[in-house]
Amino acid sequence: MSGFRPGVRLGVDVGKARVGVARCDRDGLLATPVETVTRTDPGAVARIAALADEYGAVEIVVGLPVSLSGGETSSTSDARAFAAEIVAASGLPVRLVDERLSTVTAHDALRRSGRSQRSSRSIVDQVAAVVLLQHALDIEKRTGRPAGEPVHPEEPPS
Repeated sequence: MSGFRPGVRLGVDVGKARVGVARCDRDGLLATPVETVTRTDPGAVARIAALADEYGAVEIVVGLPVSLSGGETSSTSDARAFAAEIVAASGLPVRLVDERLSTVTAHDALRRSGRSQRSSRSIVDQVAAVVLLQHALDIEKRTGRPAGEPVHPEEPPS
């Protein structure tokens, strides 16, 4: 665990309709689901900032959806914009982490636990956020470096 920065982190899986949120403990041992935020709610970003404050998060990890070949998509641009809004609202460091297959992995885990896709709809985004956050934690523990790329706050227009 050399080089691991202690502190609670939030994991955020950004979707068009819903945003899954997960958190980890201070030592980064385990990511757990927190809640699903309705993306169309104008207060979605503020809710994520409030959760970060409530849990004393030191960083927020946002999933970056890229194509299987690693290319950018319209969802990639959307996630980058959402992450920039989180930086502005929370004032916390935000990192974008490749989330390829996190939702697929979440659906698979829920199916293996005996839940149908229909009954999983309300929590699959949270589970995807758990998968994403756990992946980021594992990378940092393995390499000693934070996963993904930092999101830089937008500079105000001059």
